[in-house]
Amino acid sequence: MRPRNAYAGFGRAIAAALCAAGATVIGVARDRTALEEVRAELGEAFTPVAADVTDPTVAGQLIDHYPPRILVLNAGAAPLNRPLQHHTWETFSRNWDVDVAQAFHWTREALLRPLDPGSVVIAMSSGAAVMGSPTSGGYAGERDRQVHQCLCRGGIRTRGAGHQVRLGAAETHAYWCRGGGRDGICRAVRQGDVAAYLEQLGPTLTLEQVGKAITELAADSTYDERAYMLTPAGLTPAK
Repeated sequence: MRPRNAYAGFGRAIAAALCAAGATVIGVARDRTALEEVRAELGEAFTPVAADVTDPTVAGQLIDHYPPRILVLNAGAAPLNRPLQHHTWETFSRNWDVDVAQAFHWTREALLRPLDPGSVVIAMSSGAAVMGSPTSGGYAGERDRQVHQCLCRGGIRTRGAGHQVRLGAAETHAYWCRGGGRDGICRAVRQGDVAAYLEQLGPTLTLEQVGKAITELAADSTYDERAYMLTPAGLTPAK
């Protein structure tokens, strides 16, 4: 498994929203072509850097070279959708090696420098940290760990932002085939009424809503909770 392209979804939307708000954005991802596409779209406000965000040396070098006022940690590997007994240690721990590692390295470097007082570090997590995800190995556990890595030190605001989106076709199929997970979804799949069940969950969170919410979280100091859940209704403190 490879980390998802950070500039094909949430990362791209967040960069666009921050640029629109007047920020200068340094975008880091491994896919140089995708980064150049974002640069062409957003212009000089966006600086592409092709690098591996899980490399602790990269984190240190880039924070030294581009000391951020806002640091958004969005990288994540797509989990292998299987229950525990069908995982190897390598597939189970992959999300820890990517998602948790990048959040740890970059938050550590931000605190060691340290960033200027009032700077903001936002670590993206998932609704799986709250609801669980028994068919995706270590994914739910590592997302919970990302939330708990958010600390307040040295005048830096560190926040966890979990997002709740609908299951895609692959995830729904995995819950069905493997017979585990959220009872409502598994039951709906077996009864053939998945569409009706998902419809009950309401509107789907859009990329534009993600970008807008992260920009608000970064700019508005009244968001003073350690972690928030983002749904189409907006940001609410995570319980």
